[in-house]
Amino acid sequence: MADGEGDPGVFTARALPGHPRLLPTVTNAFLGTRVFRDILHAAGVYSGAAGDTHRADVPSPLGVHMAVPGTCSLAESFTLNTWTGTFSHVIQSPGYLVTHQLYAHHSLVHLMAFSITIQRLDGSTHPVTIQLQSLFVPQSQDLDLTPGPDFQGAHYIYGQTLVPEVEGGPRPTIHMLWTPIPQSLTLGGKEQERCWEFLAAVAGSEEDAKCSYSTGLSLVAAGSLHSSHVCAWAALRRGCSVELDGPLVLRQAIHGCLYYLLSTIPPRDSPGVLFHGISPGGLSNGTRGEEYWGHVFWDQDTWIFPNILLLYPEAARAILQYRIRTLEGARRNAQKQGYKGAKFPWESAATGQEVCPEEVYGAQEIHVTGDILIAFEQYYRTTQDQKLFREDGGWELVEAVAQYWCSRMVWSEEDQLYHIRGVMPPDEYHSQVDNSAYTNAVAQRSLNFATEMARDLLLPVPEEWEDHARKIKVPFDEERKYHPEYDGYCPGEPVKQADVVLLGFPLMHPMSAEVRRNDLEMYEPVTDLAGPAMTWSMFAVGWLELKELQRAWSQLEKCFSNITEPFKVWVENSDGSGAVNFLTGMGGFLQVILFGFTGFRITRSSLLFDPAFPEDITKLKVSGISYLGNKLEVTITREEIRIEVTETSQDPPASPLEAVLELGQRFPLWEGMATVSGSAPCNNL
Repeated sequence: MADGEGDPGVFTARALPGHPRLLPTVTNAFLGTRVFRDILHAAGVYSGAAGDTHRADVPSPLGVHMAVPGTCSLAESFTLNTWTGTFSHVIQSPGYLVTHQLYAHHSLVHLMAFSITIQRLDGSTHPVTIQLQSLFVPQSQDLDLTPGPDFQGAHYIYGQTLVPEVEGGPRPTIHMLWTPIPQSLTLGGKEQERCWEFLAAVAGSEEDAKCSYSTGLSLVAAGSLHSSHVCAWAALRRGCSVELDGPLVLRQAIHGCLYYLLSTIPPRDSPGVLFHGISPGGLSNGTRGEEYWGHVFWDQDTWIFPNILLLYPEAARAILQYRIRTLEGARRNAQKQGYKGAKFPWESAATGQEVCPEEVYGAQEIHVTGDILIAFEQYYRTTQDQKLFREDGGWELVEAVAQYWCSRMVWSEEDQLYHIRGVMPPDEYHSQVDNSAYTNAVAQRSLNFATEMARDLLLPVPEEWEDHARKIKVPFDEERKYHPEYDGYCPGEPVKQADVVLLGFPLMHPMSAEVRRNDLEMYEPVTDLAGPAMTWSMFAVGWLELKELQRAWSQLEKCFSNITEPFKVWVENSDGSGAVNFLTGMGGFLQVILFGFTGFRITRSSLLFDPAFPEDITKLKVSGISYLGNKLEVTITREEIRIEVTETSQDPPASPLEAVLELGQRFPLWEGMATVSGSAPCNNL
C-alpha cells in the first residue's frame, strides 16, 4: 500500500506505475513536467494555429534516471511528499544511500531543479558511482531553437514557437539555461556525503531566465535552494489546510487533490507574474494530441475555481484576469457567429479565440460564457473587490457577456418567454437542443449579476438585461416536479455527466427540496458510470444538502475509482481513458469537502454554512477560509461548530463579521476570538 506509513500527505511506493502517464507531476505557476519525462511546458506558450494549437514541447534536462552499474541487491523507493512539494527517488544498498529530489520551485516560478545526494553508510573507502541516464536533446518539434553562449556555467538555448495561434499573431519566445548533466557522479573514497544540484531556468525573456538562474545559483551556494522552495510551499499549505478525521483513503485523496491543484496557482505576493489559466490536465500535460492539448475549459471556472476562491482569493483573481485578457478574442467569437458582446471559447489558449478542434463543441457548448461570469460573481461576493471591475477590466467583461446572452436569445410567441436554441448542454451526449435547463439558468444568472454589478458601480442598467433574465425559459415539468434537461427530454435517456443537478449547486437556482430531490432521483440512475470524474461529486453535494448522508457517501465513493496508485493521479474516466492528472475531477471532489461537508454557500449578503458529513467522519477543520478580507478557521464536529477569525486585512480593511444562527442568535467575530455553537442548521456569516 502506498500509504506513506500512515502520513496521508506522503505517497511512497517500491515501484513506478505501469504507464508513464500516471507518474506524478511537479509544477508551479509557470513550469510543469511529469517526473522522468524529457519535455516540460511553460504557461501560455502554445504552438499551432486554431484547432491545432497545443502546448509547445520544451526539451527538459530534468528527466534523469539514476542507475547503479553491476549491483543487484538494491532497495528502491519513490515518494511524492505533498507537504514539501517534492518528488524523490531513493536507492539504498548496504553501504550507501542515494537520494534524487525533483521539484518546481514554488516562489521562483521560472526555476525547476533536481539534486542527487550520495551518503556513505559504512566505513568503506571505495568510490561510489551513480550513472545518470537521460533522453534530453536541446531540440523541439514546436520551437525553432538556437544555442547561445554559456552563462555562469549553464548551457543556453532560445527560440520561438513555429506557428502562431492566429494568423499574424505573436509567436511566444522561450529562453532556457540549464546545468550540464554528466553521465555519472562519484563519491570519492574519502568523502562521507556529497550533494550535486542541477538547475533549469525557463522564461519568456533572456533577462528573466538569467536572473532566475543566478538567483538559483546563489541559493545553492548558501545551501538553501530546496529549503526556500519547501518554505514557500509550506506557507501556502498552512494557509490552505483541510484536516479531516476519517478514513485514510479519504484523507490521502484530499492531500493529493490539494497538492496537484495548489501546484497550478501563482505564489503569494507575485503581482508581476501573468497567469495563463488552468487546463484539465494541468501544465505538465498538453502536447499535441494529449490531455486536451493544454486548453482551458469551463473546468477551470466551474470545477476548480471555487476551491481556490475559498482558500486563496488572490489566485482566484489571477484566474479571472486571464479571462479579462482574452476578452477581445471572445468578442471576435461572438462576432463570427453573428452575435453581440463576448462569447468565450469552449477551448481557450492564449488569445481567447476558439481553438476547439471539433466545431460542434465550440459552436454549441456556449454555457461556458455563463460559467465564467458565475466565477466573477462568486469572487465579488466573497471579496467585494470593486477595483477588479472599476479599473482592471472586470466590468467590460460582465457587460459583454450580458450583451451576448441578450443577443443569443429569441422570443417565443407561443411560450411568451425567451428561448436559447441549438446548443449542447454539459451532457455532451446531446447536441442541437433547445432550452438546455443548465445553459438557460446560467444565462439568467449572468444577467442578474450584470444588473447587480451595474447598480453597485452606479452605472445605468439596460432594460433588456432585466427583461431577458425575468422571461427566459428554464424547462420545468409541473407534473413530475423536476427539470427536464432540455425541451423534449424523455425521462430515462442516458446522460453523460452532471448537468441538471448543477442547478442546485453551484447555481443555487431557486427550487424546493422536493424538486431538488426529484432532479437527483431522475438523473442519478441514467448518468453514465463511465463518464468524467467530477460528476459524482455534484450528486454527493446534492444528497448532503438533503441530509441523505449514506447516499452522499455512495456517490463520493465512486470518485475513488478515478484515483490511481501510488501517487493519487486522477484519470478522467474510471476505465483509465481521457485526461490524466485530471484536475477537474479533483476540483469537484474538493468541493464536496469544502462546500458539501461544510454546507458553505456564497450568497449576496452572507456565507451560509449548514454542515453534514457521513458517519465515518467525526471532525473537519478548514484553515485559511477567506471571506470579506478575513481569514477564518472553521472546525466542525458532531457536537459543535467552532469559528475563529485568525487574520484580518488592513488594506483594504476587512469587513466585521458575526455568526448568525437559525434561531436568531448573533455572535460577533473578532480576530483571535473563537465562536462556538451547537450544530444548528442554516447558519451564516
